[in-house]
Amino acid sequence: MRRGGIILYPTDTVWGIGCDATNKEAVEKIYKLKRRSDSKSMLILTDSEAKLPGLVSELPEIAYDLIDVSVRPLTVIYSGARNIAPNLIAEDGSVGIRISREAWSKELCKRMNVPVVSTSANISGEPTPHFFDQISDAIKKGVDYIADYRRDDRTPANPSEIIKLGPKGEVTIIRK
Repeated sequence: MRRGGIILYPTDTVWGIGCDATNKEAVEKIYKLKRRSDSKSMLILTDSEAKLPGLVSELPEIAYDLIDVSVRPLTVIYSGARNIAPNLIAEDGSVGIRISREAWSKELCKRMNVPVVSTSANISGEPTPHFFDQISDAIKKGVDYIADYRRDDRTPANPSEIIKLGPKGEVTIIRK
């Protein structure tokens, strides 16, 4: 990943495709692999709430409360994205960020010391694979590395909840 590679890895929701979220070329590889328009932004994972101020210029205080009380994985869309690859920033300047609570992906973010892209491990428009054995060969062959961890895990998983925060703390629920 430090040299621009992309990986297939378990997250706190479903299996994901990831890369260094500060590397524009690596992000582009994921868009191409997924056959996804770069106008559809992808979320990023980080290991700590302490890293949020470095990733967004507008961080409403309510963000910390929402993260603290969330029971399920929570992706928060923030305005004023910064310090990430420009092709991850939505047209309105926002970015979706989730603080990973899952051991493997959290440690990955910590060791990389940069946010990591997390997008479902499927071709755009195809069903999201919930387990490793549901991931297509095209995705498996298109990444530079596949994590061994949790390949046999059959614990049901769902995508994260998504909330958009306005600059003054306005909350919009995108997905429950």
